[in-house]
Amino acid sequence: MANKFYASAADALDGILFDGMTVMSGGFGLVGNPEKLIEALREKGVRNLTVISNNCGADGFGLWTLLANGQIRKMISSYVGENKLFEQLYLDGRLELELNPQGTLAERIRAGGAGIPAFFTATGVGTTVAEGKPVQRFDGRDYVMERWLRADLAIVRAWKADEAGNLLFRKTARNFNPEMATAARVTVVEVEELVPTGTFDPDQIHTPGIYVDRIIVGRDYARRIEKRTVRPRPEAPSA
Repeated sequence: MANKFYASAADALDGILFDGMTVMSGGFGLVGNPEKLIEALREKGVRNLTVISNNCGADGFGLWTLLANGQIRKMISSYVGENKLFEQLYLDGRLELELNPQGTLAERIRAGGAGIPAFFTATGVGTTVAEGKPVQRFDGRDYVMERWLRADLAIVRAWKADEAGNLLFRKTARNFNPEMATAARVTVVEVEELVPTGTFDPDQIHTPGIYVDRIIVGRDYARRIEKRTVRPRPEAPSA
């Protein structure tokens, strides 16, 4: 079995990057982002990227750093809000954007991994989402055709990996990561913990190791809260 483990994120990206490539990046808000691999992409300086991701990080974090560094040419996303840089670059015409309904984005990625080149959905019919796309009627209802999404590289964040590269994701950090792992020419994963092969019950594995090409173990992850809300604790009633 080929060794899939690399000493650092920079090492794991060596030899697979090129300007103009398409990159899938897992994550939803601040959860499940491949932080170490995004940082390594920034340091490598690869440019003119098309990035497929639910959003584009948050101020000062995640994919935002690639955006601020001028490395992203186009985003294929479902959410722009709360990222002022993303919004401004798009409105100024300095960033291309292909906006998708969130479920459609997820299904386009899943279709890419499953080898399904196109599918039909009712979501977006009659809106700008459907402009320029074939629309067909099935059982009395219109459906718009959507194409699969595939990438040159998927960067994925998982909770645990075993030595065979099988992956386990934790709660909402799972989000887009498992589907992206199947839909790219090369999949590079960062995990929080490495365990011996055989640790996972086979029925618990979210992504089989056959989809995983390279793995790094990340350290010192911050547990961020996207919107912190506090309120005074009510006083206890007097006895």
